[in-house]
Order: sequence, then C-alpha cells, then structure tokens
Amino acid sequence: MRSAGIVGLGSYVPEKVLTNFDLEKIVETSDEWITTRTGIKERRVAAAHETTTMMAIEAAKAALRDAGVSAIEVDLIIVATVTPDYFFPSTACQVQHAIGAPNAAAFDLLVGCTGFVYGVITACQFIQTGAVNCALVIGSETLTRIVDWTDRKTCVLFGDGAGAAVIAPMPEGRGLLGFDLGSDGSGGPLLKVEALQSCCEIPTSVVSNGRPTIYMNGNEVFKFAVRVMADSTLSALQKAGLTVDQVDLIVPHQANIRIIDAAARRLGVPMDKIFVNLDRYGNTSAASIPIAMDEAKRSGRMKEGDVIVATSFGAGLSWATFVMRM
Repeated sequence: MRSAGIVGLGSYVPEKVLTNFDLEKIVETSDEWITTRTGIKERRVAAAHETTTMMAIEAAKAALRDAGVSAIEVDLIIVATVTPDYFFPSTACQVQHAIGAPNAAAFDLLVGCTGFVYGVITACQFIQTGAVNCALVIGSETLTRIVDWTDRKTCVLFGDGAGAAVIAPMPEGRGLLGFDLGSDGSGGPLLKVEALQSCCEIPTSVVSNGRPTIYMNGNEVFKFAVRVMADSTLSALQKAGLTVDQVDLIVPHQANIRIIDAAARRLGVPMDKIFVNLDRYGNTSAASIPIAMDEAKRSGRMKEGDVIVATSFGAGLSWATFVMRM
C-alpha cells in the first residue's frame, strides 16, 4: 500500500479572548484556581458569525494553502465535531461546497476530543488503499455554546476553534507509521451532552434556557486520560516499530496540563518534547490537536522528517494515537 500522511496544516481561532480574570466576574473562581488545576490562562470564544462551519472553512483553506493543493484536487472531506451547526446537512458537506471541492465525498465524524485523530487515521486508509488521492480532515468546535456558565468546574475548561490537515500520498518511510484506536462505552456517562430530544426523563445537564450542556465527572475522566494516553502512545509506537526515545515531538490533546504532565511521567518523556498551547486556548475538543500541530509547524517545533506522536482521549469514552514521520 502507498504511504500517506499530513502534507499541509491550517487553523482558525476566534478573535475574542476570555481570560481567567474575565471568568472571575462570571462565576465563583479565580485565576489561581484555574491555572493551578488546569494550566489554562485564556480561551477563545466564537462570535455570532464564527460558526463551527465558518471556522472549519477557514482552517481548511489555510491547510490547502500550506499544502499547495487546490480544492478541486480534494477527493474526501472529514469533519470531526461535536458542535455542528446542523444535525444535517453535515458540516463536511457545507465545507465541500464553500471551498469549491466538487469531486469530494464528505461526512462528519463524532468521537468527541479524539475526532481529529480518528479522522486522520481514517483518511490515511483511503489514501493507502488508493481509493482517493487527497483528503481533508478538519476538527472544528464551538464548545462555549454548550457549557454551563454557572458550573465553575467545567465552564473554565473549554474554548472554540478549528484546525485542518491535508492528507496525501508521501514517499516511502514517511507518513503514518502506526496507530492505536480504542473505546470503552461503559464510561460514556462520565462525559456527555444530552441531545435535544434526550432519552432521559430528567436531563442532568440542561441549563435554564433548555439547551443541553456539558456534564463531566472530572476525577474519573482525569484518571482515565492519564492511563490511556500513555498506554495508547506505547501501543502505537510498538506497531510502528519505534520507541519513545525515537520520537521528536508529542502533540497531546490539550485538555489539562496535569493530565499531560502525568502522562509524560508515565512515558518517561521530558516536557520539552511535548507541545503545549492549552494555556492560550483551553480544551477545543476535536480542534485541539490540529491547532497545536499547525502552531508547532509554524514555530519550528515540528519539521520535515520529524517523528510525531498525536495522542488524544475523549467522550465515548474513547482514545486514539497516531505516529507519523512528517
């Protein structure tokens, strides 16, 4: 099979910045409390015109420019999101039309924070088998629209944004080297947002305006995340025939600095080999890793030929890791 990997990256984040000090005026919390427990200092909040679809479109355009690829060359579009503007049409179909990609099949992927990694691995399979020649994978989220702003344990965590990657054939020895995917549905109740037509008689996470919001059992999700990020990384590396020492950079899901630090200790990896930008964006779910990868590339932290690990955990509960030589 052909080698396949990321040949272009792009991102979009809203203009509005919401700092911890701003949150002190909204809910009973403090900059010290948030920073100590999460590492987050600020997050972006989408304006009315900055929809999930709009941000996905802008991130996609940026990734195509970075790859030097025309939209007409794109055969497949996958959008990972838990905050679509519509149940249908899919966000991916709207992106397909907006960027002018008439040859592209398009669908959405709903796997929570692991969505982008799932999407990249899925797109690589299409490329490797020769089914398509160019794919676009996007993570786009407007999570601030589904947080309960009276819940200080969750509202401080999330932000909005979008990131995208162009997936295409690569020379042998580069691209996707190994991956690990997994899920544990028994943990689903630990991290959830109920649907508008909820099956629950009394929804557990609905604010006064009737809109479903995020519910999370933070302690249990924390323990799960630390374990699966380390285990999934080691599994993916083993499949790639590599060791942790051969990795140039790890790009983890940007949820909580304590989770990242604990996972790094389990792996025996120094923090200078891990890319972190959650202090500026918070948890942007499926957009987290592509935004971080785009920043890592533009800042020189991720270069051609580097071995990169992207690892994530999220609702489902689910986890996903890929190992890639850029």
